[in-house]
Amino acid sequence: MIEPEAKSFILKNRFNCYYYVNDTGFTLWIKFINFVYNIALGSLRTFSSILNLWIIILEDLVRIVTYFYDSMAVLFGWFKLRHEELKLGIPLFSGKLLKNSHNFIKFYSVQDWKNFNFEKFLDDDEPGSFWAYIYRWIYSTNHKDIGTLYIIFGSFAGIMGTIFSVVIRLELAFPAFSVLDFNNQLYNVIVTAHAFLMIFFFIMPIMIGGFGNWFVPLMIGAPDMAFPRLNNLSFWLLPPSLFLLLSSSLIEMGAGTGWTVYPPLSDILYHSGPSVDFAIFSLHLAGASSILGAINFITTINNMHSKFIIWAKFPLFVWAVLVTSFLLLLSLPVLAGAITMLLTDRNFNTTFFDHIGGGDPVLYQHLFWFLGHPEVYILILPGFGIISHILSLFSNKPIFGYKGTVIAMISIGFLGFIVWAHHMYTVGLDVDTRSYFMAATMIIAVPTGIKIFSWLATIWSGRLLYKTPLFFALGFLILFTIGGLTGIILSNAGLDVAMHDTYYVVAHFHYVLSMGAAFAFFSGFYFWFWKITGYVYSEIKGQAHFWVILFGVNLTFFPMHFAGLNGMPRRVPDYPDVYYFWNYFSSWGSFFSFLAIVFFFSIIVASFKQIPVERKLGAHLDLAQDVKILLHIIIFQIKVFPYTWERLKIRLRLDEWNRFFTY
Repeated sequence: MIEPEAKSFILKNRFNCYYYVNDTGFTLWIKFINFVYNIALGSLRTFSSILNLWIIILEDLVRIVTYFYDSMAVLFGWFKLRHEELKLGIPLFSGKLLKNSHNFIKFYSVQDWKNFNFEKFLDDDEPGSFWAYIYRWIYSTNHKDIGTLYIIFGSFAGIMGTIFSVVIRLELAFPAFSVLDFNNQLYNVIVTAHAFLMIFFFIMPIMIGGFGNWFVPLMIGAPDMAFPRLNNLSFWLLPPSLFLLLSSSLIEMGAGTGWTVYPPLSDILYHSGPSVDFAIFSLHLAGASSILGAINFITTINNMHSKFIIWAKFPLFVWAVLVTSFLLLLSLPVLAGAITMLLTDRNFNTTFFDHIGGGDPVLYQHLFWFLGHPEVYILILPGFGIISHILSLFSNKPIFGYKGTVIAMISIGFLGFIVWAHHMYTVGLDVDTRSYFMAATMIIAVPTGIKIFSWLATIWSGRLLYKTPLFFALGFLILFTIGGLTGIILSNAGLDVAMHDTYYVVAHFHYVLSMGAAFAFFSGFYFWFWKITGYVYSEIKGQAHFWVILFGVNLTFFPMHFAGLNGMPRRVPDYPDVYYFWNYFSSWGSFFSFLAIVFFFSIIVASFKQIPVERKLGAHLDLAQDVKILLHIIIFQIKVFPYTWERLKIRLRLDEWNRFFTY
């Protein structure tokens, strides 16, 4: 089509400037100006909507910060901030939440802001300033503060790991159904992140870093850890490690290697992005944190125990942490070497694990499981110590076979280093090697059985005090024993060839860890809750939490035995209809377990709203209960510190002792 001849004419703009246009150009300019106007108007509307959204988000953040401040104020004792200094409407505290604890930040008059002393508020040397409290927790070298930080950090990581596990079970709830849009790589990324979070950022920080830092110095009569600043560093290596792990799940396609990070799946050919590199750096930082903590515990226990406490009288929790520290110190450098070689394979063209260049992928498996199997005992040994204390105290009798129990823990630690290849029966090991590792694995059940029967003999004919810590300890005994029995079955090289990488293995190690280590954590947390926070929990709610989570975890993992025996492989996001029955029940069990975790945190929040223990003792609200609690306190402290009465009062500090009797 031939365009008509353009007609030129003169236009005058608002600045009295003349210019020539033709009708075609004029039409285009009008369209362009209209387009720009619409874009500007749409952008303005979008900006207005975004601004409104951010205002809403900011209001919600203010509420969250205020709630967080409320909780932290109760937990950490941030009671010294004064309303006159802050002038922001954040509520005051005097040991418990006040009625106005849900006030939000308010905007004051110009005169109020003129009188507000920002320099005093931000001065880290000012006792009542904001930054003074921030620095107080960042730079603290007190073993109790660092133990509290470990527990909070581990709880946060545990929540994330639990959410990932629920996503996994939702994906497996029905065949040919996907909440992840059939993205199999994303499923593997979530499985990998779940394992790393629960092992390296939940169980280890809480059981070793949290309870270990809190109670090992107290139990051996030490004023603090041997290297307090190293203790601070060992904790603050964990947040960046967690950040790197989460980053590895978000970068490109994520690290979908499983927690074992086996090559060639983890090689640059199959994970070409930096996600696996981030996961390796995360493991390096977490490993460095654990090694520093292990050095600190070994030195503290060896050099700083009271002269009144000989090695043969150490509390069993101290023995458990000591053995665990040696396991960490000896096994983690091997893992560090393995993942460093993997890192160079990925980025510097080495071929440690690449068969094309003369490497051996099975070598990585040997190096990894040299840490991987002691890691199981690293996770469970502190729980052994906690369970020993609780069963002894709540049975009103000393632990049966103290020396045998200590020797059993040391034996478990030693044997844990020489059974690693039972994870590798299917890689082509010769018959003699498989026979050795099968025999050694069965032998390790002997010291474990000694501990089980020592615990049973302790509660036998004891006057049991049926409280929440004892319920979780008894649940630990039953469920850990079930997990141990399935472990004996899997130690058989012939049977393991059929069951390797099936859900039978998943059920086995979750009975040992998800019900063993986790139940030991809950038992210890309820047992020491008043000691750590100064508050008491609701006993009825605590026991209700036990029954709900007991039902949930058994409904989750017990059907997995049958799915595994029927041949269902692990780390597969879809399955044939024949496995639907067992997966359906497992997914419902995961839902109940998640509800139990939510209920657990609600118990903690409700506990902070009550009167602290020492105030309750001073106020004499319930004289019989007060005397009972006080006797338990005295008995517990005398068991821990074999001092005279005067030394006991000095140990507790006289001013704190008097607070038990004054309001």
